[in-house]
Amino acid sequence: MREVTGKSMKLNRDLEKMLTEALQRDLLVRIGWGRGGDEKPKNGEIGVITHLPPKSRVLLLGNLGECAGAMNRGGTFTLQGGCTSMAGAFQVEGRLIIEKDAGDRIGANMSGGTINVNGSVAKEAGSSMKGGLILVRGHAGNRVGAGMHDGTIVVLGSVGSEPGVGMRGGRIIVAGSCPPPGDGATMRGIEQAEMKDISEYLEPLGLSIDEDALVLVTDVNSPSIGEQPECSIIEGFEGIAVVPTTQDRLASHSPLDPYTLILPPGEEEGGLLFPIPWLIEEIGTGNSGPKSATQPSLVSENPREIDLLLIDEKNLVDSVDSLINCAGIVLNLAKLPVMNDAEIEGLLVSLSSKIKNSALIMLRDRVDRVDHLFRLVVELDLDGAIIDASSPGGGRAAAALPRIGLAARAMDLVNQGRQLMIELDEPPSAEDCLIARGAGCSIVVAPAPDENLEEYCAWLDSTIRGWMRELGIDGIEMINRKNLRAMDYDTAAITGLRLIGFERPLPIWLGN
Repeated sequence: MREVTGKSMKLNRDLEKMLTEALQRDLLVRIGWGRGGDEKPKNGEIGVITHLPPKSRVLLLGNLGECAGAMNRGGTFTLQGGCTSMAGAFQVEGRLIIEKDAGDRIGANMSGGTINVNGSVAKEAGSSMKGGLILVRGHAGNRVGAGMHDGTIVVLGSVGSEPGVGMRGGRIIVAGSCPPPGDGATMRGIEQAEMKDISEYLEPLGLSIDEDALVLVTDVNSPSIGEQPECSIIEGFEGIAVVPTTQDRLASHSPLDPYTLILPPGEEEGGLLFPIPWLIEEIGTGNSGPKSATQPSLVSENPREIDLLLIDEKNLVDSVDSLINCAGIVLNLAKLPVMNDAEIEGLLVSLSSKIKNSALIMLRDRVDRVDHLFRLVVELDLDGAIIDASSPGGGRAAAALPRIGLAARAMDLVNQGRQLMIELDEPPSAEDCLIARGAGCSIVVAPAPDENLEEYCAWLDSTIRGWMRELGIDGIEMINRKNLRAMDYDTAAITGLRLIGFERPLPIWLGN
């Protein structure tokens, strides 16, 4: 763990304890001062003072890193200093006050509340915001309001190039100099009704705006941003067969170990136990029956103690109420805005400081981004990754296996003890689970059947055990690439697996 990560986790956990008492007594939490009032400013912490509850108040002295004050749910956070990127991101209510300068994408994806910056901000302030108000007393960098959908941005200084690029709603009011708007935006003069509306907010702060201010709004004649291509799997593992090697079959009474234990790297205790190597998507508390009740699920709300919580933009703010109950978190990069490594780490620090120390922390993304995904897992020292086998326009699950294997080998993930899971789009068969295991993915992530999950789990468990006896293995971890064969030339070509029937060169066996 990096030093800044450790400092940030400690700050967040200390804040949780302080907030409980402060809310009960309606007190302001002061951070950055010693008991005697001497200044001890914070410096560079990331992902801190996030998910503030309603009526909470925090005052912090120092300069912070990425995602400061993000995911605000109604509190007031005053930063006596500056910060880097994504400050106040995903805010839904409340107030953030930054007394110095802020970095890129302040207020990104916010949907409510206010953000005041007494200094200047860098590029893309308010990008993709959906509501609320951002006030910048100084200047704003390039592409202010990029892709915004609603809300108001007020800049009392000048703005950089391409203001309002890609905007689909909302407005940007600029009191200083403003270059021509970017694609998707148009410029006009401020209206009297707008001046009155903004003055109600500015006057209590001792600020005002002149009649020559400019307003950027959506250009109704601009082209649409286009629809994202649908990602799907057009073919699963049908072209791959599971075959015995040299082991004899096991007797029907032989004890078997089909369990898979997922442990954090370097740990020998705790972890998450899978009776079947299947992480069920979106089942959670709906499970019933002894087998399905002990099978971990991947859910977006209401996790059990054995479930992993999938976190994306939709539940990023509200997930805080469920974090303490889950077995771990999976940050879904495919359903979050594009962020750099430091910003992703800031989000992870914020979330992981609110879960149990033994909980797993993983990332999820599509197979076409597997190299970037695995690099993040290693550099951020995470427990593993879920790789979605779907691709834009449709992909073959079998083709995902060599991409995953080669990328994992390049990053040495297996020797580091990091876990890989492959995501399919249909309920898995026993062969799917064994093929994934043989290809280096410990767990299959897939949806449940439409009906009777308990019966399906019982059938899947029984079928896996039958395969294990036929393969001559008493532990599911014993299956490997030697047990996999391609059933046709196409599958052999895309997977690198040996074609079934071509085991080795044979001597001449036909007589004259």
